[in-house]
Amino acid sequence: MLARRGPVSVGDVNPGGIQEPASNPATATFEQVVAALMQRWPESRIDPSLDRITELLNLLGAPHLALPVIQVTGTNGKSSTARMIASLLEAMGLRTGLYTSPHLIDVTERIEIDGKPLDRDAFTQVWKDIAPYVAMTDEQNGTPLSFFEVLTAMAYASFADAPVDVAVVEVGMGGRWDATSVAPAQVAVVLTVDLDHMDYLGETVVDIAREKAAIIASDGIAVIGRQRREVIEVISERLELTHATAFWQERDFEVTHREVAVGGQVLALRGIDGEYVDVFVPAYGEHQAFNTACAIAAVEAFLGGKSLDAGVIEEGLGALRTPGRLEIVRRGPTVVIDSAHNPAGARALAAALSESFAFTHLVAVVAVLDDKDVQGILLPLADVVDEIVVTANHSPRALGVDALAAVAVEIFGSERVEVAASFADAIDTAVRLAEEADTYAASGVIITGSVVSAGQARALLTKSQDRT
Repeated sequence: MLARRGPVSVGDVNPGGIQEPASNPATATFEQVVAALMQRWPESRIDPSLDRITELLNLLGAPHLALPVIQVTGTNGKSSTARMIASLLEAMGLRTGLYTSPHLIDVTERIEIDGKPLDRDAFTQVWKDIAPYVAMTDEQNGTPLSFFEVLTAMAYASFADAPVDVAVVEVGMGGRWDATSVAPAQVAVVLTVDLDHMDYLGETVVDIAREKAAIIASDGIAVIGRQRREVIEVISERLELTHATAFWQERDFEVTHREVAVGGQVLALRGIDGEYVDVFVPAYGEHQAFNTACAIAAVEAFLGGKSLDAGVIEEGLGALRTPGRLEIVRRGPTVVIDSAHNPAGARALAAALSESFAFTHLVAVVAVLDDKDVQGILLPLADVVDEIVVTANHSPRALGVDALAAVAVEIFGSERVEVAASFADAIDTAVRLAEEADTYAASGVIITGSVVSAGQARALLTKSQDRT
């Protein structure tokens, strides 16, 4: 059962004196549009209903029903898999819309057409186009549209206006009540289900699986990633109810071989219809190999079970970008950022660091949110990290430094833990520790613990206007 929570105050969502929204949406600047959106109910809190988003999109002419949708859910890997699917479809010559969340630096990252985020002018214009209908929907409902609901409407409106041939849509949280589920998925991808967002999705993996499996539409197609036995039972119940066609990883498609390579890995895959060898994926870790298998299967399923041309595989995966996912943002020493924010993500991160990077001294910068399993995030890192610098990111939901440090000391021991009052200081401290190590040439820094942490680190270290 999803928990209901009332709207939060602007102060909870909009710290730091962000610019006030314009009173007239028709003349709003990009900054004023973002301010208006940020004052809405945040995406970290949901109300279990699709009524508001359905009403808004119907007022807009039902753009979500104007195009086929491939929807991706799961506990981890959603963004990477959605990006893989979109990139493969683009390599086939299809015009593709991609909707992901959350963003790392700039909100425009969330909505892409033809592999490129909306620019700020286009983002502002789509808000101006839908703003009168947002106001009408707010007025007619006791609970105003949330930040995520409005962004979702903007995405579907942008895709229909382009128009795109197919929309690849990442679920924000769960599935059953997620605003993206307003559009029935032609292909539903359910990646591995694990524990996360228990306050909203349920305390057990079975409860969470029921919420996520709900994206499988009647008479649709489901591509199912690797799952626990109890999750398989839940998904099977959903399949029986919906009469959907299912393709299961390790039964209908699988990774048959993988090797670590410079800049990523090389895979051999058995798809739904085709065999694919020497597939280079510019992403690290076994988990990304499994994501790749699901992405290829999803595209095959979308094509009616047909295999993909080798050139499409090479071009599509070769163009893949996975910002904030084991992304190298600096050399000398090497600095890597990763969005791992739950125990399953931290385990995947630790395994990938051990397998794909030859660090002889590794320093971690960790900042987490206060509703996360801190111990579950830190424990997998203990065996691969030599020192850890704990801090807080700029989210109003950030866990306090002292609380995080207390858990870190329990796991790592006080001699391996440094505390930094600010995020920038934490990065500077970690880089200094890496530089001071005797094995400087093989030293590195990993910054992780939250998508917010990855985004803040990316902004500080890249100092780039590239919003990919």
